Amino acid sequence: MRPPRPPASDPIEVPPDPLRRTETASPNRMPPPALSTGVIRISVTKEIVPLLRAFGADPDEVIGQAGLDPRLFDDENNTIRYAALGHLLARCVARTRCPHFGLLVGQRGTLSTIGPVGGLMQHLPTVGEALSALVEHLHLHDRGAAPTLSVSGDVALLGYAIYEPGVESPEQITDGAIAVAMNIMRMLCGPDWVSDEVLLPRHAPADLAPYRRFFQAPVRFDQEVAALVFPVRWLGHRIAGADPIFREVFEARVRDLEAAAEKGWQENLRRLLRTEILTNRCSAATVADRLAVHRRTLSRHLHADGTGFRGLVDEARFEIARQLLANGKVPLNQVAAALGYSEASAFTRAFRRWSGRTPTAWRAEQRQSALEP
Repeated sequence: MRPPRPPASDPIEVPPDPLRRTETASPNRMPPPALSTGVIRISVTKEIVPLLRAFGADPDEVIGQAGLDPRLFDDENNTIRYAALGHLLARCVARTRCPHFGLLVGQRGTLSTIGPVGGLMQHLPTVGEALSALVEHLHLHDRGAAPTLSVSGDVALLGYAIYEPGVESPEQITDGAIAVAMNIMRMLCGPDWVSDEVLLPRHAPADLAPYRRFFQAPVRFDQEVAALVFPVRWLGHRIAGADPIFREVFEARVRDLEAAAEKGWQENLRRLLRTEILTNRCSAATVADRLAVHRRTLSRHLHADGTGFRGLVDEARFEIARQLLANGKVPLNQVAAALGYSEASAFTRAFRRWSGRTPTAWRAEQRQSALEP
């Protein structure tokens, strides 16, 4: 069954084009990576780890075979390439021989899965306002696809559309996304909510039971879109427990995130460098990969801004070094090791170049300053 096409007079909320703002960007400034590349927060994807274990597979092995660092899945706020998510899900399906692996992952998703956006949705007055916030702000969480909300007569469709080209296993991603959407609707609407239909743009699997069991509604395969179909009256449903005070808190947080997404890209790069330096993986190739840009692209835009990767790394190392040296209990050789130097002497030479003093002399000056009234 195809979803009904809304007439031109019906209101349709269309997600903003996440790439539109970069088309008019200055050619001499690199846009924030999250605005120009397909990346997604780990969030519910971290559930891949316990699911693989439940199937008797080694998560580190499967994740490593997909070309990812298993440690990324320790923090749900880490990001990975959207394409990497598709590749990882393909590896999971192959390893577990479970054709609905993405559905199992998505079933574990909730409003908290999408971070502050989910918190904001939970405290808006109505379901319609909550879904409008989802359409407007999900790009803060997901830069490979977009939610859609459309209305035709007395029918509403909440959909999920992948716009990242060439993604592997899109059916696994959409299965998971629509499962998360189902859980979100159940949380917003309460136990009485049911979907009229679930539309999935994939071939019907041999075993339909997992889909029927979870969605508790007719599931239509081989559709043009991935969507939940439900009566439009639910858009006016009041959200139980919505608190205006919490709404203000989450609105402020979402505004901050939106503003941060528009800031200079070097701020994001500097934050990442601090983490990479302390894990001794701070190469231009590694950092470019974490930012989901090509290494040459990173170098080109650094050059356009009159700086270089090595200079930013030194700046970050100097900042970290001062913080570590300020703690008089950390031996010099440990400070050097933390910054990726194999010998304390190499660190001493670098610190003298940065500050004009040796680390020992700088530390002594700080101690003396602390003693002065």
